[in-house]
Amino acid sequence: MSAPLTDPQTALESAAAASAFVDNSFLLLFSGMVVVFMAAGFCMLESGLVRAKNAATIALKNISLFAIAGIAFYLVGYRLMYDGVDGGWIGTFGVWSPDALDEPSGSVASAADWFFQMAFVATAASIVSGTLAERITLRPFLIFVVLLTAFIYPIAGAWKWGEGWLHVLGFQDFAGSTLVHSVGGWAALTGAIILGPRVGKYGPDGRIIKPLPGSNLPLAALGTFILWFGWFGFNGGSQLAAGTIEDISAVGRIMANTNIAAAGGVVAALIASEIVFRKADLTFVLNGAIGGLVAITAGPLAPEMWQALLIGGAAGVIVVITVPLLDRLRIDDVVGAIPSHLLCGIFGTLIVPLTMTADGLSRFEQAGVQLLGVAAIGLFVAGTSTVIWLGLNAVLGLRPPVEEEMRGLDRSELGMQAYPDFYARQ
Repeated sequence: MSAPLTDPQTALESAAAASAFVDNSFLLLFSGMVVVFMAAGFCMLESGLVRAKNAATIALKNISLFAIAGIAFYLVGYRLMYDGVDGGWIGTFGVWSPDALDEPSGSVASAADWFFQMAFVATAASIVSGTLAERITLRPFLIFVVLLTAFIYPIAGAWKWGEGWLHVLGFQDFAGSTLVHSVGGWAALTGAIILGPRVGKYGPDGRIIKPLPGSNLPLAALGTFILWFGWFGFNGGSQLAAGTIEDISAVGRIMANTNIAAAGGVVAALIASEIVFRKADLTFVLNGAIGGLVAITAGPLAPEMWQALLIGGAAGVIVVITVPLLDRLRIDDVVGAIPSHLLCGIFGTLIVPLTMTADGLSRFEQAGVQLLGVAAIGLFVAGTSTVIWLGLNAVLGLRPPVEEEMRGLDRSELGMQAYPDFYARQ
């Protein structure tokens, strides 16, 4: 007796589900690899913007924090962020484990989803690294990275991406203007205030601001280009699906808006620096690109391209205005991460209601939810970060002795130099 023939409609639906499963999984895997490359971008940007005597230490911190972030997200963070949040505040403690065998009955391979989400985690820690460069020692910084990537970032992310209480209210943050970039920015800001400025950065009365130029601006520019490229995976992959015409069209629109926002940030920062300082400033322009990218990240799908251009341009202006403001407040941000990540992240999140709203919410109601989300995450991250920084300072101390800071952390922390031939000629 022959086996019954498969119903053609069932076979067609099964093939379509399998194709969508493959397409969705491939999008996350490929986008995750692109986002991982952003770690190199942060490393190059920060290494170029610090002085030569600290460049090797920055490189060590960047590769170390990326590895630590991945391990912490595997052991604690992923389940804390996504498992069992159910409209609440926090997920489940425990080690994540992939499905033994993924079948195309779901929408995406579980390991592909973990890999993509893991690639985001180190971004928040990289922001902290750049701001606090040149005057924080290695051990307390890496301990903070463990706590940030295992607990602070996953809990904040659970409130929206884990379908926690902010998700229930309708808070919108597509790829993390607030959940990634302002999280890192708040941690960096509190650390910078507690740590204090680099030796010699400000005069005794705060009126004298001494420039401490970076060692390799072309390297910083390369890092920015890498970050720009990586953002296509950051935002495009956050569609989380590519198995339908609608989804892949959305990915294309997201990437186009991402690119035009970065371009707007560059041009606006270039013009603003010419107007404000009577000269173009490369570091402002680099951070203008990043600010534009950060700002569009909260809602890259909904805007028309001209709107994305304006959003990025406004972020570029924010960077130029707020960098000198931080100096007036004696907040030493070595790479300009607080303006480009924290402030532009807040701006991008708050501008979302102009182009989109959650179902059932008016623009006014959406604006209130966005403001609530920004404030809640800011209070949580700033509060927990402050406690951790103060605790680390009390137990281990955050700063090296003045003599070691003046000599450079490469020598005191690592016993090596990033540019030994340069030092040999001194």
